[in-house]
Amino acid sequence: MTPRRIGGPGPLRLSTGTLPLADLAAGLGLLVIAALSLALLTGNLPLARGGKDGGGGNGPIQTPTPSNVVIVDPRANVPGRILYVKAGNIWLQHGATATARTSGGQDSMASFSADGEWIYFIRTVAETGLWRVNGVGRRFSLETPTLMRIRADGATPAEALLEGRISTGTYIWSTFLRQPVASPDGTTIVVVTDGPDPTKGDVVLKSFDPATGKLTALKVPENAPLGHQDPAWSPDGRSLLFVKNGRDGSRGAPVIMRYDVGTAQATAVTGPGYTSPAWSPDGRFIAATRTTTFGTDIVILDAARGTELLRVTNDERSFDPVWSPAGDTIAYPSLSGGVTDLWSVGVTTSGVPALKGSPLQLTISAGLDAASRPGWWIPASQLPTPAPTAVPTAGAPGAGGSTGGSSGPSAAP
Repeated sequence: MTPRRIGGPGPLRLSTGTLPLADLAAGLGLLVIAALSLALLTGNLPLARGGKDGGGGNGPIQTPTPSNVVIVDPRANVPGRILYVKAGNIWLQHGATATARTSGGQDSMASFSADGEWIYFIRTVAETGLWRVNGVGRRFSLETPTLMRIRADGATPAEALLEGRISTGTYIWSTFLRQPVASPDGTTIVVVTDGPDPTKGDVVLKSFDPATGKLTALKVPENAPLGHQDPAWSPDGRSLLFVKNGRDGSRGAPVIMRYDVGTAQATAVTGPGYTSPAWSPDGRFIAATRTTTFGTDIVILDAARGTELLRVTNDERSFDPVWSPAGDTIAYPSLSGGVTDLWSVGVTTSGVPALKGSPLQLTISAGLDAASRPGWWIPASQLPTPAPTAVPTAGAPGAGGSTGGSSGPSAAP
C-alpha cells in the first residue's frame, strides 16, 4: 500500500484500510518490543555505560542551562552553520552565536539539505489514541511523528511532508518515523520507518518522494525485527550508508552497511560494533561511533575497506560524529555529568587521517538532545580552494567484517 493524500496539498495521512484488529494488536505489541530492543541493543548512546572516571564515565552531575539558552565557547569560530536539537527545538550555531530556529519543544532528528536551504526533521505531537484491549476500545497517550521541513533562514513556516498518524475505522495509532536525510539532489528523502503499514514490516530504510508522496522500501538486509538506523548519503549520491542492527547474545552488534543506489545491492562495510556513519566530503573516509561494553567513541574508517584508521576520542562517552564540509574538522556530542554538549577537533586527511590540535567544547552545559545527531553546512564561498571533491563511492568493496585497529592518538574532552 502507498500513502495517499487526504484533503488536498496538506500533510499525508496514512491509512491501512480494513485489517483484522487482532492481527493489528499483535503487530503493535511486536513493534513496541522491537523498539525497546533497539534502544538496549544498538549501543548508540552512552547513557548507561561505564567510563574511566566511574559513575557512568560522567563525573559529577551537572545542571544544564535553561531550555531557551545555549552558551557557546567564545573561541568557537564555526564556519557555516551547525545544527543541533535542545529541549525539542532546532538550534543553528554560526561562529560563536547560537539561535533557536523552531519553538514548541516537539522537534528532533534534524538534518540539512545538501544546498543548506532546508532543514528536514521529525515533529512529534501528543494526542489521544484508541485501540482495542481485550475486546474493548481503550484510549491511550499517543505521540504521532510527522516528517517536516523548514527553510534554514526561517523565512517561511515549517511544512508537513509525511504524517505517521494511522486511522483504521474508529481506531487511531501511528507509525515510527525517524532520521530523515535528503539525497544530494533533493529528490528523495530516506527515513527509517515501519510505515505506511506497521503490521507488515519492521522499522527499516525507506525512500520518500516529496513530489508524489510515495514511500518505498529499499529492501536491504535486516536482522528482523531489529531493523535499521543512521542513514547517510555519500557526497556523490551514489551510495547510502546505514546501520543494520543485530545482537550477539544480550549485546548489540550493529554493522555499518553500504547501499549502492545503481545496483540496489547492500554490502557490509564493518564488522559488528559500529553505528552513526558520516562521510568525509571527499568520500574517502567515514567517521563513525565505535560501541563496546565500556561505552562509545569516535573513530575514522577507510570508506572502501571499513578498516579503523584513527581513534578520535578515547573517553567512552562520545558519539554521532558529523564531518565539516571543509573536511578539516569533526564535531560530535559528548556526555559528561548527565549533560550532552557538542565538541569539535581538527583532522588532517592528506594521507592517513590524524588529529590536528586539541578538542574544543563548542557548547557549555547545553544539555543537547542526545537522540538527535548534529548536522553541518558551509556555503561554497567559505569552503577551501580547491574544495573537497567527492570520489566515486558506488561499487567499492565492503570489508564484510574487517575492523582494523587504531593507528594514532585520540582526542578526548
